[in-house]
Amino acid sequence: MNLPNSITMSRIASVPLLIWVMSPLGLHTLQTLFPPTHPGGLLGGEQEIAASIIFIIASITDGLDGYLARRRKQITTMGMLLDPLADKLMVTAAYIILVAYNPRIVPPWIAVVVIGREFLVSGLRSIASAEGFTIEASEIGKLKTVIQIVSVVAAILAHRWDYWNWGGFIVAVHFIAVTAIYWMTIVSIISAIDYFVGFWNKIDHASDKRRTRRSAVLSRRKPPAAAKANSPIA
Repeated sequence: MNLPNSITMSRIASVPLLIWVMSPLGLHTLQTLFPPTHPGGLLGGEQEIAASIIFIIASITDGLDGYLARRRKQITTMGMLLDPLADKLMVTAAYIILVAYNPRIVPPWIAVVVIGREFLVSGLRSIASAEGFTIEASEIGKLKTVIQIVSVVAAILAHRWDYWNWGGFIVAVHFIAVTAIYWMTIVSIISAIDYFVGFWNKIDHASDKRRTRRSAVLSRRKPPAAAKANSPIA
């Protein structure tokens, strides 16, 4: 297995790790490893910090594996299959967990919209691949990915903190989380519509080309009756 595929596999492996860290068992384990009374312990928030770090690192590998695959010319069928699978697993797991972990920030309907969008795009990509064309990621889709990362991390941190006070500088964690979540939902819907429009235009073009090619092939073939009528009489 080459390096880009190994990075993709690490992103898939981070999904159960993220689920475990955000579970009560993960919290108990972290509190055991870093007790607040211990000199090297944390003063609370270890679960939120650990989960945020895991998600950020996994999100960074999303762009890193594709970059390395193109740079090292190691694009493989396995990588093309695993990369979108890893992305969908990360997004789906993160929002399902957040519905239970921080429902005041992520209500169930938002998770349904976000996950439904991911399945819609995956389905369109599968149809496009079967039809022999691809749909490139738009700028809206890239913006959605960035906002998605911010929204997940902010929603995780807002589980414990409403505000951060860094030397008199106030960071409204709860406000950032709510704003990012709803912006991400709006951008996800716009991105899905944009993706569907691009797919529809290309599928029409592909169908026209297929019909044109079929007509050209049939025109080169003379029907048997016409061939017999035009044949010389002995």
